[in-house]
Amino acid sequence: MQIFEDMQKVFKDKFGQDAAQKYFSPGRVNTLGEHVDYSGGNVFPCAISLGTYALVSPRTDNKTRVYSMNLADKGVIEFDMHGLKYNAAYDWANYVAGTIATLEQAGHSAANGFDIVIYGTLPAGAGLSSSASLEVLTAVILNENFNFGIDMIEMVKLSQKAENEFVGMNCGIMDQFAVGMGKKDCAILLDCNTLKYRYSPIKLGDASIVITNTNKPHSLVTSAYNERRKECENALRDLQTVKPELKALCELTNEEFDEISSAIKDPIEKLRARHAVRENQRTLEGVKALEANDLEKFGQLMHDSHVSLCEDYDVTGVELDTLAELAWTVKGCIGSRMTGAGFGGSTVSIVKNAAIEDFKKTLENGYTKKIGYAPSFYVADVSDGTHMIRG
Repeated sequence: MQIFEDMQKVFKDKFGQDAAQKYFSPGRVNTLGEHVDYSGGNVFPCAISLGTYALVSPRTDNKTRVYSMNLADKGVIEFDMHGLKYNAAYDWANYVAGTIATLEQAGHSAANGFDIVIYGTLPAGAGLSSSASLEVLTAVILNENFNFGIDMIEMVKLSQKAENEFVGMNCGIMDQFAVGMGKKDCAILLDCNTLKYRYSPIKLGDASIVITNTNKPHSLVTSAYNERRKECENALRDLQTVKPELKALCELTNEEFDEISSAIKDPIEKLRARHAVRENQRTLEGVKALEANDLEKFGQLMHDSHVSLCEDYDVTGVELDTLAELAWTVKGCIGSRMTGAGFGGSTVSIVKNAAIEDFKKTLENGYTKKIGYAPSFYVADVSDGTHMIRG
């Protein structure tokens, strides 16, 4: 594979030897169910063929050295494997260090360090979970090398904990779950309240998933993401004054929410909660539609999801709205919406294969004219989750 051949040259240049192990960790797109994972909702993501590749060799000491071909200007970043704390000097490698530290806190202490070269095909800041991809990758490297015997769902939880507590991003479980538990040609219906899940085949027929990057990166830790989460928590507390047994917003149906929503004091927080409840219901409807081969209905639910994320949740912005609105005008575009946390990042669209070139042209011309620079396009396959590549 050409990617690994190119990486091997870099590995030898940086570390003076050939790498011993190869890994791949996908990114993810979420087709429906945005900003509900931390409100106990259902999400419907899939792992994608864009992701993070790693070449790895164990060392005989406790040092780890990591190098990203995408961030060559950061050079080789080195740290000890034990007692790690967040360090701004580690830059992107805090996602690696944080996962190592979190596993150690859970009783899985590494016996040695590693030399690692990373190459990612996920555009950074595009809302495709490059951070989760790196975290689950690190957990799998440790698990493979030290025979910790951790199952993938536990690695997913530990990776999420690393992002929450080490990096300081209060994300839900969806990103790491989709990255770790991905299955080729399937999306995952995941109940974020219980972690019950099932795979659902993605049958797009003569259509494909097209990811369009705004090329406006989002910085989640400094964005309004944590603020939105707080607003939902406040709304839940207000609803619990009239429904004390309620544990999560997404336990409510649309009708139940409408009956008690007047208990939410802040009008903005009421909008946030309304999005969470309705988006959860859209996701369940969408899975039924896809499994009934009703792509048109699925596409309409994607459209409705974006409108809700814009009007009730306020996480889209002019770049994402422009891409979605242009996509909706293209004959052959079945559905389009923002994916990820928003505030920049990407849209995900289902587009008839015969219309993909027209789709790209329409969006590129319209977006460049309005925003002042071009978007980027990626046609993605649905991939398996994080794994070591043997042989």
